Amino acid sequence: MGLLCRTTLPQLAGAPFTYPEVGATRHATLPAGYHHVERSAVVGSGGGDFDRAAAAVFRWAAQRGAGLRIRADGPASTPGTVVLMTAGLRRLGVDIPCRVVWVVDEPRCRGFGYGTLPGHPESGEESFVVTLQPDGDVVYTLRAFSRLATPLSRLGGPVSRQVQRLALDRYVVAIRRAARAG
Repeated sequence: MGLLCRTTLPQLAGAPFTYPEVGATRHATLPAGYHHVERSAVVGSGGGDFDRAAAAVFRWAAQRGAGLRIRADGPASTPGTVVLMTAGLRRLGVDIPCRVVWVVDEPRCRGFGYGTLPGHPESGEESFVVTLQPDGDVVYTLRAFSRLATPLSRLGGPVSRQVQRLALDRYVVAIRRAARAG
């Protein structure tokens, strides 16, 4: 638990989301009034790479690959799972609470979206989806909409956005590595 957190997983289980558009990363158009991020990358090829990439997404490998410490009350494959990620040093880190909002688990498309809970430096939602394309490419797609939500994150302004871009880059690297580990 980081210095900048006052909650635990059980306390977050019933916490309200910090934004009204819950589930919106699943729709084609992201909600207005937020910073939007959409990124897709080929992370592998074929069914084996797809299965490994999807399994990695559901076990929080992208977040761990970005250097976040993970505590969750369940797997990412279960709607309602609360995850408390910590960035930074163990005692001086910033805790980042989210709850899984939706899950897709189909033969050629797997992933989830999670939304921010009170205490998160941003307000919004992020999704992590792996798709096996007809040509065999395994595509990892990240979508997010967010606003800076805390005085500390607003103070950081452009630096906070750069941290988000860096995290997305690391998410892609982690899932690519997992997909090709076979």
